[in-house]
Amino acid sequence: MYFIGAIAEAKIREAEAKGDFKNLSCKGKPLTLEDDSMIPAELRMAYKALKNAGYLPLEMQLRKDIHSALDLLESMEEEKERYCQMQKVNVLFEKIKHMRGQKISIDSEDAYYQTIVERMTLNSNKFKDK
Repeated sequence: MYFIGAIAEAKIREAEAKGDFKNLSCKGKPLTLEDDSMIPAELRMAYKALKNAGYLPLEMQLRKDIHSALDLLESMEEEKERYCQMQKVNVLFEKIKHMRGQKISIDSEDAYYQTIVERMTLNSNKFKDK
C-alpha cells in the first residue's frame, strides 16, 4: 500500500512542477467535504460508490426527504397544507426511529404527549360547556 502512495505523491509533485495546478477553477475556494463521520470506516467507500451511482441507503434517503419536506413547510402559508406537511415529516422521523430500533410510541414523559393531553382537555371542556 505504501508503494501506491509513493507513486501518487511522485505524480502530484511532477504535475505541480509542470504547473498543472496553477489555473484550476476551484483555486482559492473552500473544499466542500461530506460529513461521513456517522458511517463506519469499513463502509465509507461502499457508501460513496453507491452515492456516486445515484443510490442512497434508505436512512440517507429518508433524511434527504425530511430536509426537502422541511424546506417546503417553511414556504407554506395555508394552515391545512402546513399540517399535512408536518404529518409527513413526523412519519419520516418515525421511519428512521423504527429502523434504528427506537420505540415509536409516545410516552407520558414526551413533550408532544403533554401537548396532546392539554389540547384534548381543552376540547373536552368546550364540549362540556355546550
